[in-house]
Amino acid sequence: MKVLVIEDEKELSKSICAYLDGENFFCEAAFDFDTAMEKILLYEYACIILDISLPGGSGITLLKELKANNKADGVLIISAKNSLDDKLAGLHAGADDYLTKPFHLAELSARIAAIIRRKAFGGQNTISFDLLELNIQDKTASVNKKVLDLTRKEYDLLVYFISNRNKVISKNAIAEHLWGDDMDLADNYDFIYTHIKNLRKKLMQSGCPDYIKSVYGMGYKFSMS
Repeated sequence: MKVLVIEDEKELSKSICAYLDGENFFCEAAFDFDTAMEKILLYEYACIILDISLPGGSGITLLKELKANNKADGVLIISAKNSLDDKLAGLHAGADDYLTKPFHLAELSARIAAIIRRKAFGGQNTISFDLLELNIQDKTASVNKKVLDLTRKEYDLLVYFISNRNKVISKNAIAEHLWGDDMDLADNYDFIYTHIKNLRKKLMQSGCPDYIKSVYGMGYKFSMS
């Protein structure tokens, strides 16, 4: 799952990204207001970690822009400011949570996971789809209680499919979700075909029907029919 870290303290941003990478999140970073604005308008994120004080503008302005554009990304504000007014301003502007610096990275990760569960899965730790069961907290997928041996990208792809089940998802949306702005470096979508092929093979070998349907000229749909 993809996370955007909007934080001008580069060492802190680097520490956050390194820790979250170890927790199987895919992180992008923005160090100033303009870069952050560009990213939030171009891409979608499971969660955005947002500092209030940024070079070039305010994190609250970014948050308001997200809401004005009806973006559904989760938002966790991190700030050295500990006043009630700042916290209320962030929450009233649409943030999902607020964490005051300094904080433990383990708590940050737990709060991000909680936001994603609330927004995408109704607060549940386990998600069922036909024969499949996903444990969002452990980041595992199983069929008939047997855990599947999925790569990180395959697991992220499966979560994305289940989050958008019965909807047609374009190849571009899949690429952007899994690779963010790194997708611009790719010449074609062969890397998507490879991950989908491998995920489909592992699901069917475990006893699942073929949930991943190709929709000609449009993309893919994850469904039982």
